[in-house]
Amino acid sequence: MTDRDSCWEDVPEKYKHLGGRGLTSSILCDEVDPLCHALGPNNKIIFAPGIVTGTSAASSGRISVGAKSPLTGGIKEANAGTAWSQSLARLGIKAVVVEGSPSNDNWWGILISKDGATFFAVDEYAGMGLYQAYAKLFERYGKKVDIMGIGIAGEQKMALAGVCFNDIDNRPSRYAARGGLGAVLGSKHLKFIIVDGEGAPGVEINNKEIFKTGCKKLNEALLNHDVTKPGGGLNSLGTAILVNILNEAGGLPTRNFREGRFGGASKISGETMAELCEKRGGVGTMGHSCHPGCIIKCSNVIPKTNGDELVSSLEYETAWALGANCCIDDLDTIGRLTRICNDLGIDTIETGVTLGVSMEAGLAEFGDGEKAIELLEQIRQGTALGRIFGNGAAATAKIFGVVRCPTVKGQAMPAYDPRAIKGIGITYAVSTMGADHTAGYTIASEILGVGGKVDQLDIDKVELVRNFHYTTAFIDTAGHCLFIALAILDITSGIEGMVEECNGVLGTNWKIEDIARIGKEIIDRERAFNTAAGFNTADDRLPEFMKYEKLPPHNVVWDVPDKSLDAVFAQ
Repeated sequence: MTDRDSCWEDVPEKYKHLGGRGLTSSILCDEVDPLCHALGPNNKIIFAPGIVTGTSAASSGRISVGAKSPLTGGIKEANAGTAWSQSLARLGIKAVVVEGSPSNDNWWGILISKDGATFFAVDEYAGMGLYQAYAKLFERYGKKVDIMGIGIAGEQKMALAGVCFNDIDNRPSRYAARGGLGAVLGSKHLKFIIVDGEGAPGVEINNKEIFKTGCKKLNEALLNHDVTKPGGGLNSLGTAILVNILNEAGGLPTRNFREGRFGGASKISGETMAELCEKRGGVGTMGHSCHPGCIIKCSNVIPKTNGDELVSSLEYETAWALGANCCIDDLDTIGRLTRICNDLGIDTIETGVTLGVSMEAGLAEFGDGEKAIELLEQIRQGTALGRIFGNGAAATAKIFGVVRCPTVKGQAMPAYDPRAIKGIGITYAVSTMGADHTAGYTIASEILGVGGKVDQLDIDKVELVRNFHYTTAFIDTAGHCLFIALAILDITSGIEGMVEECNGVLGTNWKIEDIARIGKEIIDRERAFNTAAGFNTADDRLPEFMKYEKLPPHNVVWDVPDKSLDAVFAQ
């Protein structure tokens, strides 16, 4: 970005069997100084489709975005499902690496096609909401292109700024949201990357027979598992099916993590979303896809009272963060808040937890949705208060003197209280990414009973967490949606299929046991980066208040010994 130059490089031998998270983290470890300023010219941001992304493999349209995080100060990979990644992969591109920063204040976009990469000026889009900006870009370049962009928060280099991609209907709604990576792009004055996949040669498959066999096995697993099959839980009720489940389990963080149950949970649940879509009609849809080729289809389109679109998609994490955590039980209000987040380009999890901390500080009453909307608009206006919010929950808590700050390594906790669900708490603590449920989604076993039910309050879960972390790192590298784990943990042929898909594309001969080996190699690299950036075991801990504040209804505290946290990756 320094002089707006681009070049094509052959894939180094050491990266040929990597994709997605494995590739973004490897390039970062090799090329970025862990001590660099995350918003300075020496940080890099990398976009990498997964190994099987761009092929016919089911639910594989994932993009990994990696950089040093301005929120945590450590390594970061954020992940989204979008056709953007599929178009990039079909152009034969393993990764896009963005480096340097311009000396002026102009804003830039890049158009990538089979003919190369072209820079174009986008100053006219600066300060514009993403819904308007994406509509203008699709009008300018045609509806068949795919767009990555940052919003106003990214322009202002705010630490809760995410990276936005278009969904299957070209909305600016699919986010690699966490860790402030939108701010890294803002520091480089790169606002958009447009991918035109016309004439793309497609992904090279080394062994089509093995690939086809693997696809069939994984497809059958996804189509037959109760959670992932058509008409199954995720398909019919979306990810917000978890609202009532977690509320019943006493692990739904409420009122800024004061309680584990929310009295208004049923009003913001997946069941209520489905009823609302049916009642209001119009564009209301459950079973919506975030990208072509998704079998699970857990997205949705939530309608207004007149049937017009309110927002898409309203996920579990978002309904919780902007709902239960802030004691807001009105789906229309939560939908408005979500649309503002999409328009500004910000992470709904970090935003909801920041709002909860702000309410704790007395800047709004818990349950006051209109005031929450007013506070978010401060970000759009770029006020001093908006800039405080824009730097996330930890910064807001520090400035306003709030002790109950539910963050790890500076990143806000997602929608599972670790005092009531010990395994996910260990994941929050030891993840290289800060508090991140997707790093090791033990909820699958602890709450959903996938792969065998585990007592949610049991503290002896070191091996469980380790296995989830290693497997997840592999799934992120392969390019599949994390939710395939819900099927392959129960159906062995599904996990065989995932490995065979990768073998078919790469020409490798991996076995199931290689999943843990490859996952461990990735996480070891990420931990080495964080160690060099100044992290130590003291950073692998949960907030102190969770050790002495009991969480109703189980009335439990965080009681997992530090030695257990240190043992997860001590191999």
